Amino acid sequence: MQKQITSIYGYQQITSLSSSTGLTVPTTDISGLVGSPVVAIIRCETQGVRWRDDGVAPTAAIGFPLSPGDVLEYDGDLKRIKFIQQVASSTLNVVYYS
Repeated sequence: MQKQITSIYGYQQITSLSSSTGLTVPTTDISGLVGSPVVAIIRCETQGVRWRDDGVAPTAAIGFPLSPGDVLEYDGDLKRIKFIQQVASSTLNVVYYS
């Protein structure tokens, strides 16, 4: 049997983005082993969002935009990135890997 190159840490859907919102980074993988994911794959659904990871909260007008259907493969500090909706009813789908 071949060893896995990546481990999945889980899935998150974020639907409350009316204020600056961070990720809920899992502390165990799906088999229960303690660890930390190093990458998040983030897909923007329904409405656009903006993000920042420089310690400043994004606003609906300031930050890097993600449009519906865009995918961000983020491998920076998962606890620093924050998102906010540009229009009401934005949703993000997130999956975590190491």
